[in-house]
Amino acid sequence: MTPGARVAAAIEILDSINDGQPAEAALTRWARGSRFAGSGDRAAVRDFVYDALRHWRSDAERGGGTSGRARMIGRLRCADLECETYFNGVGHAPEPLSEQETSAGQAPETTGDLWNLPDWLVEIFKSSLGDAAETTALALTQRAPVTLRVNTTRTDRDAVQAQLRSEGVQTVPNPRAPTALTVTEGPRRLRNASSYLTGLVEMQDASSQAAILGISGTGRALDYCAGGGGKSLALAALGWTVTAHDIDEGRMRDLPVRATRGGHDIKQCSPDNVGTAGLFDLVLCDAPCSGAGTWRRAPEAKWALTPDRLDALITLQVDVLDASIKHVEPGGQLVYATCSVLPRENMGQVDAFLTRHDGWRLVRSESWSVDASGDGFFVAVLSKT
Repeated sequence: MTPGARVAAAIEILDSINDGQPAEAALTRWARGSRFAGSGDRAAVRDFVYDALRHWRSDAERGGGTSGRARMIGRLRCADLECETYFNGVGHAPEPLSEQETSAGQAPETTGDLWNLPDWLVEIFKSSLGDAAETTALALTQRAPVTLRVNTTRTDRDAVQAQLRSEGVQTVPNPRAPTALTVTEGPRRLRNASSYLTGLVEMQDASSQAAILGISGTGRALDYCAGGGGKSLALAALGWTVTAHDIDEGRMRDLPVRATRGGHDIKQCSPDNVGTAGLFDLVLCDAPCSGAGTWRRAPEAKWALTPDRLDALITLQVDVLDASIKHVEPGGQLVYATCSVLPRENMGQVDAFLTRHDGWRLVRSESWSVDASGDGFFVAVLSKT
């Protein structure tokens, strides 16, 4: 595909997203109908689409409209690329810019446009994050790093770095966690790399890794909101005997394959049976949340979140925490975690929990900001006396 044809494809997909289709579904539909597109073409189109989603407001301002075409004009202008190179009408490229399009558009001026946040979230960021509000909002408009967790039960970081290098994947140590490697070259080779296929590395953000590494001890652990099981695998690598549970069992469908690949024995427990699974030395609640610390990976979630939806998530977090404590052994640990940067979902929930429940104390809490090393993340360790 020519550069112009890639932009035309992105315009088509962005128009589908404007019409209410989820981004992944729109990308998949386009790819299935565009068998001529190679892997490099698909990657380039995907990058255009997700960069536009991260800059949804500022690209519209620069492009002078909210259509897919206007947003791609804004995207190219933001990247200091000549629109005429891509909008030339040659082959499958979009038609050249009209006189109106050439003169339309302006630099973003409002805080919501500059920060690429809904206006109601701008106020929440300002009031809850203070001086870090702007830095956090702008960090969420950038692409996230590709980060690996080294399976230290099977190898060490230096050895796996060398093996990845031989397979065309360049990495550097990530400062956020001693098990973390950031991919600097060849990320699309990972899925076929022997290091990945044999379980020497797993994809996991460095902040998430750091949170798990900060948990002390070993014993029986219940990953209460396991999802895909990344934290179950990380706990198993630290020597915990792990049982994975999720209210939606379908989310754990890939966990058996991942556990086998990594050499871990992880049991799965259905919601119907978790009550008879006994008590655990550790219960991890990676609670459903806004995902505000990961919006650069899932930018649609930023635009889909509403005040009512945030309130509903806060209520759900309360319910999850209150349901999980009956599984903690006396003297055991309850670990509450979110991938949010909003204090209301983090320490706000911990403080409320301690008010509701006697016999618990906060051992420690830690948070990580959104930056080049990792996503925004929060963890609190509570002990049952």
